[in-house]
Amino acid sequence: MNLDQNNWLEKQKNNLNSIILDVRTKEEFDEGHLLYSKNIDFYNTANFVKFLHELDKKKSYYVYCRSGKRSLAACEIMTELGFSSVFNLESG
Repeated sequence: MNLDQNNWLEKQKNNLNSIILDVRTKEEFDEGHLLYSKNIDFYNTANFVKFLHELDKKKSYYVYCRSGKRSLAACEIMTELGFSSVFNLESG
């Protein structure tokens, strides 16, 4: 599900069972990121898929990147893998 910044932050803040995923590169992540976010580089396909298989599919995931394109693609992959609660930050 795509959410604008206000809805994404509000929904995430009110969900104690949520995890924030930053799907940018390590370099982008190191330049600045949301507090408590976990970094997994979407472009590192093998590690990205392996990481997803280690996650609890019952939790809620709030995914973001710089522009919203990688995070949208990540959310689509997660949904295909059986994750039921994934939220993309529109426009990064």
